[in-house]
Amino acid sequence: MDSWLKILVLVACITPAVVEARVRNYSFNVVMKNKTRLCSSKPIVTVNGKFPGPTLYAREDDNVLVRVTNHVKYNVTIHWHGVRQLRTGWADGPAYITQCPIQTGQSYVYNFTITGQRGTLLWHAHILWLRATLHGAIVILPKRGVPYPFPKPHKEVVVVLGEWWKSDTEAVINQAIKSGLAPNVSDAHTINGHPGPSSNCPSQGGFTLPVESGKKYMLRIINAALNEELFFKIAGHQLTIVEVDATYVKPFKTNTIVIAPGQTTNALISTDQSSGKYMVAASPFMDSPIAVDNMTATATLHYSGTLAATSTTLTKTPPQNATAVANNFINSLRSLNSKRYPAKVPLTVDHSLLFTVGLGVNPCPSCKAGNGSRVVASMNNVTFVMPSTALLQAHFFNISGVFTSDFPGNPRTTFNYTGSPPSNLRTTSGTKVFRLHYNSTVQLVLQDTGIIAPENHPIHLHGFNFFTVGKGLGNYNPKVDQKNFNLVDPVERNTIGVPSGGWVAIRFRADNPGVWFMHCHLEIHTTWGLKMAFLVDNGKGPNESLLPPPSDLPKC
Repeated sequence: MDSWLKILVLVACITPAVVEARVRNYSFNVVMKNKTRLCSSKPIVTVNGKFPGPTLYAREDDNVLVRVTNHVKYNVTIHWHGVRQLRTGWADGPAYITQCPIQTGQSYVYNFTITGQRGTLLWHAHILWLRATLHGAIVILPKRGVPYPFPKPHKEVVVVLGEWWKSDTEAVINQAIKSGLAPNVSDAHTINGHPGPSSNCPSQGGFTLPVESGKKYMLRIINAALNEELFFKIAGHQLTIVEVDATYVKPFKTNTIVIAPGQTTNALISTDQSSGKYMVAASPFMDSPIAVDNMTATATLHYSGTLAATSTTLTKTPPQNATAVANNFINSLRSLNSKRYPAKVPLTVDHSLLFTVGLGVNPCPSCKAGNGSRVVASMNNVTFVMPSTALLQAHFFNISGVFTSDFPGNPRTTFNYTGSPPSNLRTTSGTKVFRLHYNSTVQLVLQDTGIIAPENHPIHLHGFNFFTVGKGLGNYNPKVDQKNFNLVDPVERNTIGVPSGGWVAIRFRADNPGVWFMHCHLEIHTTWGLKMAFLVDNGKGPNESLLPPPSDLPKC
């Protein structure tokens, strides 16, 4: 071989493959826009005038820059729900946790890199109740040249589920806070922003998904609703589940999925039915005696060549309290746990925690509708008080008096959590965090309580994915229940439903320095105080330390 050819071969062998990561720039202008639903119009808060908002596309390893400019009267922040934000907590988005909000007329650039993630996530406002209309999809494609671990679909479609109020949602929650009682439920559910025809507004159209016969489609389904878990199904078609919360799962077939606010599910459908139109339905799941919006949102799966006048094949939605249908879906979820995508479940535990999640009743002399009391919510009986300085800033700059690090790792008072409630329903209040050493491992049991009513709480942890190693009904019993934990291929998520009158156990590694919010993703429960934060200390050296704040970080 000629010497120059040898050199070329040697260079080719030692030169790394070209990295395809790129910078993705987005402009999010937060503006008011009039929208008509249910035969009535109102102005809503949007990004770029769209509802749902624009889909953010990126690939694994891309650097994403989103300039958010606030043109509305409300303070605004945007949360990139499920994005790990490794060392970039300043871009996470929850107001007064990682940043002060973007004030009217101001801008902020959210700057983050997507590391080790691919799949469907969502972005949404993280202040007040603005996320009712301020939300959209995040689609993270695999690195270029890396295939899906399932058959490649002919086409991919984003399906965003939501809720719609005829009233201004800020007025709805403000009235509820003033009264001390629960807010009015929504007037409709939506599929990609549309409720579909209803008896009180038969003329309104719904979302139509055009398909060709004999193809495979992937639906990227997102629950962006404020307060309601939803069933989702398509008449005459099975769904093959391949991913939840941007993590691959062992594929399984089902005709109904259940999806909580903040969760995502990728489902393959084969268009193998006779040509025609098929109903797509999103309906509420609530297995407690609590009021929900009982309207079913509908859309249409429309085979090409089908005449518009063709009648639609309908589907029967599950009963509102169909716990068995929900459990059938939830219990089928398992991590893919392949060689390329292993389930790295922590097998040893540094912190074994138990947090009760539920409601309470505190005095409120001005709450006349509540007879001098208000409904509150808590974790370990602590109702979280939002600070006026962002926790991450207080931590980074050592500002005292903003928070304390004494959030209890276990309930301070034990009682029969899912049985008869204690006589005292009051909670304590505080801005408390639980401190974790970098890279420590955590097992956290989230225990529902029956105070006021047992209820399914979808709990979201910022900054991390976690493994759901166990769940059950009644009170968690460590001596018995831990023996049944799945430490091999448990599903990996960022948002998990604590079952009504039961518990769920999760494990994660605290490998991301910063302050990370954890809260119920039912917005009313967050408003009532069902939230806390983990403070993860820096590790060794710059690669295990929180980056300094950007120069344009909003000021309070």
